[in-house]
Amino acid sequence: MSKVLIVIGDATECLDTYYPYFRLQEDDYQPVVAGPDKRLYQLVLHERPPGWDITRETAGYHMQADIAFRDVKPEDYVGLFLSGGRAPEYIRYDVDLLNITQHFFKNNLPVASVCHGIEIPAAANCLQGRKVTTVSKCELDATMMGATYVDEPCVVDGNLISARTWHDNAPFMKAFIKLLNSRRK
Repeated sequence: MSKVLIVIGDATECLDTYYPYFRLQEDDYQPVVAGPDKRLYQLVLHERPPGWDITRETAGYHMQADIAFRDVKPEDYVGLFLSGGRAPEYIRYDVDLLNITQHFFKNNLPVASVCHGIEIPAAANCLQGRKVTTVSKCELDATMMGATYVDEPCVVDGNLISARTWHDNAPFMKAFIKLLNSRRK
């Protein structure tokens, strides 16, 4: 079964992560969860309550990382999934994660990024000349690294599929699965 790497850390958004985790399996892909260490991570729920200007965060489900970033062999995977939440803000400094991300871009392999996930390819310097979408508060992360930001549910630019938030999961995952399937041997 072809493997897709799903990147998480503490404060990764639940719906950004669990929906693709199960959706990938429906198309016979094996999701492999990677984190800074092989351990249990605390995920979170994000929503913007009526009348609020910012997102409220509450504790969500837990998720076990199958592998630590330092142990990932990127050539073993057909795709990379970058979840959102606050985790990318912290894990984007992990050199092993940056090397993994660069591998997927250099080899034109499918990469999916939702919400704050865009901070990882931004930190890996992989967004120059790309058209992307993300949660609006991460627009600066993308544009400062040379991307063009658009406020659309899902954007496909070559091997990169991006979405704003978990609200866009249906068109986002449909596009990611389509790209993965188009490269299946």
